[in-house]
Amino acid sequence: MTVVKPLRSLLFTVMLAAVGCHAQTPAPGTGKLSPELARRVEVLLRSKTKVPPNYDIHIGPRTKSEVSGYDEIVVTFTAEGQASKPLTFLLSSDGKTLAQFSKFDLSKDPKELVSAANRPARGGPANAPVVIVGFDDLECPYCAKMHAQLFPALIDRYKDQVRIVYRDFPLDQHPWAMRAAIDANCLAAQSHTGYWNMVDHIHSHAAELGGDPKSLAKANEALDTLAREEGTRQKVDATALNACIAKQDDTAVKASIKEAEALGVEATPALFINGEKLEGALPLEYVYRMIDNALTASGQTPPPPPPQAPQPPPAVKPGS
Repeated sequence: MTVVKPLRSLLFTVMLAAVGCHAQTPAPGTGKLSPELARRVEVLLRSKTKVPPNYDIHIGPRTKSEVSGYDEIVVTFTAEGQASKPLTFLLSSDGKTLAQFSKFDLSKDPKELVSAANRPARGGPANAPVVIVGFDDLECPYCAKMHAQLFPALIDRYKDQVRIVYRDFPLDQHPWAMRAAIDANCLAAQSHTGYWNMVDHIHSHAAELGGDPKSLAKANEALDTLAREEGTRQKVDATALNACIAKQDDTAVKASIKEAEALGVEATPALFINGEKLEGALPLEYVYRMIDNALTASGQTPPPPPPQAPQPPPAVKPGS
């Protein structure tokens, strides 16, 4: 993805501006701008960006661009010996229009931008038309509420059309969230069912583990015990599980955090529905709309809207 970033003190979005109808027309292709056209560009930039007078503006020569009818020029702002990052603008072949824009890569399917590989999943199969990746903190009360209410409703409505995956994003202010993520992943290495059973239990009993750093040792011990007991139920290799729990390797969790931050995640819960980010506590109808749009884009037919809950009759005032 290529993004043309503006100078820090300038606010540029998409700008199209006429630079006069009497500008000299330079030879097409490449070459230095004429003094008159260079001045027109400089005056326009100063007026549109309100650049301080002490800034010098250097305008480079025309070079060939990928946009038909436009050449590229590179502009640099300097002040007190410090130069800005070069900014690329488009100048029309007739010298009458200046433009700046951002270029984004549309070649990748947004569904593939957030990896769900090698993670336990619920709902539909690996080729489900909609993949929902949730960045989760097992100590986050809002995550627990979403886990209890949102996902059962989605699976009930969409059945195997949606596949749900959790990635780790334990927050620093939650003292045992990292331990919970590591222990759950130790189970996931041998049993996806065991992973989800542990996640279900933690999200529904987090209050019992406490959130006081003074009780951290007790919470960690309870998490380790929970993982071992679930491992026994799932008949996993106890030696391997115990070694994983004892090691407390946070490499994979930190990699998940880094990927989340690169995607702009700052808090939990955060969902990516076929790559489209959803943050915060939004009404279920909004989530349905995003999933329906993703299904339609993939050539699938969304299920009919759920029935509206009956509204209570209006209260009748005495004597009316």
